[in-house]
Amino acid sequence: MAVDQEGDNDKQKSSQDGQNGLASLMRISDTLTPGLAGRLLYLSVFVGLTASAQWQPLFDGKTLQGWRETPFTGHGPVKIEDGTLVLSAGAPMTGVTWTGDFPHTNYEVRLEASRQKGSDFFASMTFPVADSHCTWVTGGWGGDIVGLSSIDGWDASDNETRTYFTFETGRWYALRLQVTPDRIKAWIDDQEVINVVITGRRIMLRPGDTKLTVPFGFFSYGTTGALRKIEYRLLR
Repeated sequence: MAVDQEGDNDKQKSSQDGQNGLASLMRISDTLTPGLAGRLLYLSVFVGLTASAQWQPLFDGKTLQGWRETPFTGHGPVKIEDGTLVLSAGAPMTGVTWTGDFPHTNYEVRLEASRQKGSDFFASMTFPVADSHCTWVTGGWGGDIVGLSSIDGWDASDNETRTYFTFETGRWYALRLQVTPDRIKAWIDDQEVINVVITGRRIMLRPGDTKLTVPFGFFSYGTTGALRKIEYRLLR
């Protein structure tokens, strides 16, 4: 997939314009009558929601700003190469963990990912779900299982989110995850691969070192994976 640099710049400019517009409207409202101020406040909330719904970058393509290498035992090196974040094969896992705040629900994440070398998962994602966390496994258990770990104590290989997907080495895939209070959905390219109701379910991490990727992170298993264009947005 070609990187749409112009499109990315437009998104960032639109988000900044929305935030600047909101600040300006709030300053103006201080000089108006209560009735006009109320109507302007309503408009400012609309502008703020529009700004918050814009995709926000989590990776600048140049540095690990905002990220740290996940301290897995036996992890491989994490590199920045040609605008991509490379998780070199570890023994067994290599990952990166987000160091800032992250939403707990009503959000989406999207990125592009590629298995560069190896035969297991290459871009598994740990993410918040309300007051817990979960992992979207991409290509685990030999390379082709996709699903969520864990639901009600069952891993992705054993619960209803398990599906099979053939990942070609070196090919880039568009991954998108959506988390709302009652549902988790995920897509690979434009194909929906997960759509599960989580109301009343126990959402948790698989026991072990995956806890090191909290609150949000990516990791690979004995495999080299590459990530780029990592973004998130809040849902209205």
